[in-house]
Amino acid sequence: MQIKIIGAHGGVTKNYHATSYLIDDSLLIDAGSVAQGLDIDDQLKIDHILISHSHLDHVKDLAFLCDNCFGLKDKPFEVYTHKTVRKAIKDHIFNETIWPDFSHLPTKEKPTIRFNDIASEEPLVLGEYTVTPVHVNHPGDAMGFIVEKGDVAVLLTLDTKATERIWEVGKKFKNLKAIFTEVSFPNKLQNIADISDHHSPASMKEELKKMPGEVPVYLGHLKPNYQEELIQEITDLGEPRLHILYADDVRFTFK
Repeated sequence: MQIKIIGAHGGVTKNYHATSYLIDDSLLIDAGSVAQGLDIDDQLKIDHILISHSHLDHVKDLAFLCDNCFGLKDKPFEVYTHKTVRKAIKDHIFNETIWPDFSHLPTKEKPTIRFNDIASEEPLVLGEYTVTPVHVNHPGDAMGFIVEKGDVAVLLTLDTKATERIWEVGKKFKNLKAIFTEVSFPNKLQNIADISDHHSPASMKEELKKMPGEVPVYLGHLKPNYQEELIQEITDLGEPRLHILYADDVRFTFK
């Protein structure tokens, strides 16, 4: 399983892209930067899209993905997300005011994008992948995902503060090769992290104790304006399992 980090940041500026992870060129996890991070030929290769929650830095490029690929695909992008998230995206982006409703274009029968409701801990099969969504502690029925392909599984919390259930479920996967989670704010902004349901390095140190053991942990969603401070504070934790996603447009292969 190959994972391309299109964007792994909790904000957007010249050199930092919002959250989008691409598995094997066809399964997209969140759409914060897919349109700006891939050329159109690679955008057209995407079949399935998992959306963790409705915050803008995780969904905004759905609009431009549809615009870029309109009329070029013979089947819709299949989006899988909680019904709360689907409603927010339809109400506030694809609403004919902010953006055209590509779930009805070019026609309702043959749309550019199609939304599918999913529920926590109800696995779904997407081609060669089995995906288990699990609720995490972040607003709007947010979910993380455990993605399994053959003998390899990866766990992605996306945005969350301290959480429980996804770690319990993750420990059942003996083939778990990697964990992708988040640290957004430096320790001096712990109160902001708490209010916004995100992690700091200090809270991640405690969260690490709950995770499946001996699995490498990749930390994304760093806020660009605090990246250097976050890198230092995460490094100071002295945890060899932790790897920092400080750069976008990189690939990891798990076997």
